[in-house]
Amino acid sequence: MLTLVSRITGLVRDLLMASAFGVSGLTDAFNVAFRIPNLLRRLFGEGAFSQAFVPVLAASKARDGDAATKVLIDDVATALTWALLATCVVGIVAAPLLVWALASGLDATSFDAGVLMTRWMFPYIGCMSLVAFSAGILNTWKHFAVPAATPVLLNVAMILAAWWGAPWFERRGIEPIYAMAAGVMLGGLLQLGVQIPALRKRGLLPRIGFTWGRVRAAWRDPGVRQVLTLMLPALLGVGVAQLSLLINTQIASHLAAGSVTWVWYADRLMEFPTALLGVALGVVLTPQLAAARTTGDDVRYSQMLDWGLRLVVLLAVPCAAALLTFATPLIATLFHRGAFSDNDVAQVSVALACYGIGLLGLVAVKVLAPGYYASLDIRTPVKIAIGVLVLTQVFNLIFVPHLRHAALTLSISLGALVNALWLLTGLIRRGSYRPQAGWGVFGAQVLGATLLMSAFLLWGAQRFDWLGTAALARAGLLALMVLGAAVIYFAALAASGVRLRQLLRR
Repeated sequence: MLTLVSRITGLVRDLLMASAFGVSGLTDAFNVAFRIPNLLRRLFGEGAFSQAFVPVLAASKARDGDAATKVLIDDVATALTWALLATCVVGIVAAPLLVWALASGLDATSFDAGVLMTRWMFPYIGCMSLVAFSAGILNTWKHFAVPAATPVLLNVAMILAAWWGAPWFERRGIEPIYAMAAGVMLGGLLQLGVQIPALRKRGLLPRIGFTWGRVRAAWRDPGVRQVLTLMLPALLGVGVAQLSLLINTQIASHLAAGSVTWVWYADRLMEFPTALLGVALGVVLTPQLAAARTTGDDVRYSQMLDWGLRLVVLLAVPCAAALLTFATPLIATLFHRGAFSDNDVAQVSVALACYGIGLLGLVAVKVLAPGYYASLDIRTPVKIAIGVLVLTQVFNLIFVPHLRHAALTLSISLGALVNALWLLTGLIRRGSYRPQAGWGVFGAQVLGATLLMSAFLLWGAQRFDWLGTAALARAGLLALMVLGAAVIYFAALAASGVRLRQLLRR
């Protein structure tokens, strides 16, 4: 539910940005600049670091107890803090090179703006990597509320930047888009700040060493070395995924002006179900899967994976169908106002619909990959990710000449489906995951309910004038359509015999 609040505030943020700034070379510049620290955050923070740190932390807690685990937390915090300081300094200096590597197709004005905003926002990676570190600790101790609520603060800061900061900048002759960079940094500081009382309350606040002897001792800690050893293949795996994103952004920067921003808005809406379903499930499952592996409880490990995958199918399949059949009404209602034109609606809608093709894979990977991380096997997902990267770029070569920017989201979707199927097959073959009985019937029930819901949404998409209707009427109509679709889907599931309450209680 807190992740849902985060996604809703993120949606409000995007609505304000679309209305205030529309789509232009400067919005492309902001999205590129914001993507650079986010890319590195996923590499060093909630990506490779979390994949390596959480299983080691959970295993230490289950095996060695809280006191020894607290020492590990202190040493990891010390090593991570100093590594982040060095990274931020290098990033600020190398900002022009980073922007060029990500989007060399930007015009001169947009490129310069992108470099400036990158330098403003680069310290965000330090804040968010420490936030990911804190979240890993709290999640391992089964305190999920603060980490889940934390992203709301970034969205609130960016909402204030778009609503109040941009006009304030404009009145002083400063490019308004720069207010968003200031909002990002404020959001990063706020997110880091709320971790401190949460950790202190539970006696888990790390003591960071600032003397040379303390720093050297931290790097020699066996637990830190184990995290580093696991991070190396994880860095490669996450780096492969981020390399795909970098290549796609580079391609988009050479297409029509605004292509980077069109894909950005589609990406934002795709992350709504991905974060709500996949990330939330992955966060809950990872420490528990690691604990089950450490104690040798293979039955519970397999049952938790099965439960997670059933929830993925139950919720991701109808979401994917909605993106395929209802993308234009969704984009028109959310963004079609102010500087956001009819053409922008059309371009974002086709990119979003292409994401719908692979949404099931994008969500399922968030549940399947922790199945490997819990066993301290990061190499297998890395090898799979490399294969998927190559396949994704083959798809780009085939589709970009015909579909332009929409080909980029289609390629990611197809690659995600292959990735999820590959991960699932590997878990089954090694005997780690044994699907429980009833999958055939369950799949048919979900498919039947989704088809009924899709027919209703397709009718609504064609029946009403979503671009010509007044904004308030559009919002009311969208709410009724979404409510109707939900009622149809869950009523059809109940009529077919799916016991939702029993599934959730498992």
